[in-house]
Formats: sequence, C-alpha cells, structure tokens
Amino acid sequence: MMPAYDYKKFAILYVDDEEKSLTAFARAFGDEFRILTANNAQDGFRLLEAHRQEIGLLMTDQRMPGEKGVWLLEQARRLEPRILRVLVTAFTDYKDAIDAINTGAIYKYISKPWDVPTLELTLKQALEFFMVQHERDELLREKLSVIRNMTIADRILSLGLLAAGLSHHIRNALVAVKTFLDLAPAKLAEENVDLNALRDPEFWREYHRNVQWQIEKINHLLHQLWSASETSSLAFNDEVRLGAVVRAELAKLESDVASRQLSVTLDIPDELPPLCVDKPRFCRLFELLLKDELATLPVGSRLAISARPVEGLPADRAQVEIHIQDNGPGLPAETLRLIFDPFVSRGDNPAEFGVNLMACYFIVHHHGGTIHAVSEPGGGTTFKIRLPFRPSNTNAVPTDTEFLHKAVLNDELWHRLAASSQPPLG
Repeated sequence: MMPAYDYKKFAILYVDDEEKSLTAFARAFGDEFRILTANNAQDGFRLLEAHRQEIGLLMTDQRMPGEKGVWLLEQARRLEPRILRVLVTAFTDYKDAIDAINTGAIYKYISKPWDVPTLELTLKQALEFFMVQHERDELLREKLSVIRNMTIADRILSLGLLAAGLSHHIRNALVAVKTFLDLAPAKLAEENVDLNALRDPEFWREYHRNVQWQIEKINHLLHQLWSASETSSLAFNDEVRLGAVVRAELAKLESDVASRQLSVTLDIPDELPPLCVDKPRFCRLFELLLKDELATLPVGSRLAISARPVEGLPADRAQVEIHIQDNGPGLPAETLRLIFDPFVSRGDNPAEFGVNLMACYFIVHHHGGTIHAVSEPGGGTTFKIRLPFRPSNTNAVPTDTEFLHKAVLNDELWHRLAASSQPPLG
C-alpha cells in the first residue's frame, strides 16, 4: 500500500515576473498544494527568509528583471540547503540550466511552457522526496538527542559519584593532618626541637592557615561538582528578562569588574521575550561565566554580551542566542576542546580549574539549550549559548534515584568512573 502524503504540509514557492504565469500556477495547483508566489528574485528571497521552515520546494523562472533565477536558487541553497530547487527555463536558457545543474544548485529543470499534468506529477514527486528526507532528518535528530542526553547523564553521574567519594576520603585523610597541625607547635615546644623555623609559632599559624585554605578549596571544588550533578529540584517556573538578569549579576561583581578595569558592553534588546527558567540556576549561569572571565582576562580587557532571537524557528520552539565575547589572548585548540572539563585550567593559574564552566554546561543543558566556545590564539574567546524561551521539563536529565539505579546496572560506567579518578598518563 502506497503511503498517503499531505502535500500541503510544506509550501511551494513559485517566482516569476509574469503575473499571468503566477495566476495560472496558483489556479492550476492551489487545490492540491500550498502555494506562495513572488514576481522577482529579491521578493522571493525575502519570502524564503520568512518561511524557511515551511517551504519544501522553490520553483523559479530564470529570466527576470534584476537578479536571475539561478541567483535565487544559489541563495536558497545557502539559506536552507534541504529545500528542493527547480529552475524554469525557455529553450534559449538551456545553458543556464546546465550550469545550475553542474554547480548543484537545482534538483530539476522544467522547460516553458509547462504541461499541467506533467508538472503536477513532478511537484508531487519532489515534495514526497523532500518529506522523506525531512522525516529521516527528524528521526536522526531525535536519536542523536537521545544519545547526547545519555552521554551527558553518564557524565553527570560519574562526576557526582566521584565528587561524593573524593569528599569522603579527602575529609577523612585531612582530619589527621588538621589534628597534627593543631597540636604540632605545642608538641615541638615540649620536646625543645632545635629548629628555628619550627620554634616560631607564627610559622605554624601561617602553615595552618594555608592548609585550611587548601582544605576549603578542595571542598568547594567537590561541592561545585556535586551541585552540577543534582537535578531533583529543577523547575522552570520563573519568567525572567535576560537583560535584567545580566545587569543584576554584573552589579554584584561591580567591584571586581572595576579592579580588573574590565570594560563591559551590553546589547540585549528590551523587547526580547521573557525566558521561562529555573531562576536561581539561570542567574548562577551568568555569575559563573562572568567570574570565569574575570579570573582569566588580562587587566583592561573588553567584554561584549549580546543576544538575538534565532530566526526561522516555529513559535513553539523559539530560541535566543547569547554571545559572550572577550578580546583576551584566546585559546589553543587543545584547551578549547577541553574547556568544559572540570579538571582543565583555562588560564595560566593551575589553581583555576574549569569547574565553573562545567557547571555552566550542565545548567544550559538542563534548560534544553547548548553552549560552546570558539576561539583562536590572539583572537579572544566567544561563548555561544542557545536557550529555548519555553523549555520543557523533559529536557532535564533523570533523577538521582534513576542515576543510581542505572549506575548499579552498568558495569562499563563503573569502569569509566574508576578510570576517571586516576591521574592522566604522561
């Protein structure tokens, strides 16, 4: 049994400078297909930009005032490569059709005057081909999304369990060190150890403070790891304005920004729709990103934060793209590849690990978005974040209970977890 296709699911855009041709096309095929028309290439391109997600087939005449049909086909290929492109030519324009075919700009060419039954069959076959490709792409995207979510879930679990385990062992090991440091000055004084440095109580007090600071730093690192893996309280119940959130987080860091002489510019339109978020985590996202910039940028650097709606998406999948761009020294390819790894340092200071950026990665993921960084040595670094205005709770990773159940049943995950606690070779 042949599948039944809905030929009105995607539109056909027909571009021709002859009004009679446009009228005849709409009259002949308007009942069977969803038709859009334009009488020149520029207007056709504007329709493409406005309806790029709805159009399955572009059909255009070659000879028109201004830009020719092949120009429009090439623009369509760049804008939305999946749209099938058909060139309508007269006999004298066959060279243009051949050139378009050779450059891969068209799916098929049709000669004028066109025959209605033959053209109808061609349009149906083209839309069927487009819909099959579209369904294949959607299935592939869903499968990749599932794989991505499983990979991220495994990583969160690994980090969460690793953090919990390290915290337990490090705390137990450091209790003995702390006890020794508390008692050492008095004990050495009793035994009259003849070492000037060890006789000086100030030496031990300073040493004790340093170790306490290291203990707190380790505990903070582990707490950050565990916080990034916890998802049970995630809820998208707050509506926020992006500009207001960024300005509020900048205000909290005002003294640090001033001391680092950091110049910050904002380009976030006030008319941007509100985002539905988990507000504490969403604010935390920008706090951590700004702290990372402050920790890694040279004094006197510039930072630009901008945001724009992503064009061409249906209303129920609307997204905003946020750019956080600095003019710092940039990053080599290897550092950029591992920038969201919590045990990799972005700056020159080996103590500045990437825990903040790892937490940002998971906050964005939990909100159904993506984050990545682009950079070149000497060319600064730009963080690009895409977030839905209305995320779905299905974007969140499974609960902690599900994580633990999965971990118990997954031997391979335990092997990888054990391996992740070993120091790298070399």
